[in-house]
Amino acid sequence: MERRKNQKPRKTRGKGVLTEGAVIKIKILVSACLLGINCRYCGGGALHPRVAALAEKHCLIPLCPEQLGGLPTPRLPCELRGRRVIDKSGADKTEAFERGAAEALKLARLLNCRLAILKERSPSCGSSVIYDGSFSGSRIAGAGITAALLADNGVEIFSEENIEKLEGRI
Repeated sequence: MERRKNQKPRKTRGKGVLTEGAVIKIKILVSACLLGINCRYCGGGALHPRVAALAEKHCLIPLCPEQLGGLPTPRLPCELRGRRVIDKSGADKTEAFERGAAEALKLARLLNCRLAILKERSPSCGSSVIYDGSFSGSRIAGAGITAALLADNGVEIFSEENIEKLEGRI
């Protein structure tokens, strides 16, 4: 970046300089499915236009903890039963979900992300509501494996259902 004659640089915490009027892009982890990436259990995405629009002003970092944990797409639906993640056939997928959550935390730390927008009701990403483990569509208050781990490590979690709270802060 070339500076103009009377333009004074401002140092940032990272590398480089900011010039007067420069926009600082905030790094935000985002469930990849909310950006339209086909990574959900069913093989589809869940594009949320309001979430995707944040890319105009901020640096969105897409991730799918379930894929990071080694699960294929498509895959059988999974739900939390207590502290275990079980797929619809009864197979325990907890280890893959925990591995994916650990990788998501690694990304958050590596990229210094303090904010995340995660897919509500997901056994990985649900931040306040998840399915109850009965595969009946019943919901309960709770957090998914990744959302809980990120929150426990200082990442502030939002969902597509409360994005206005994030928009009001950034």
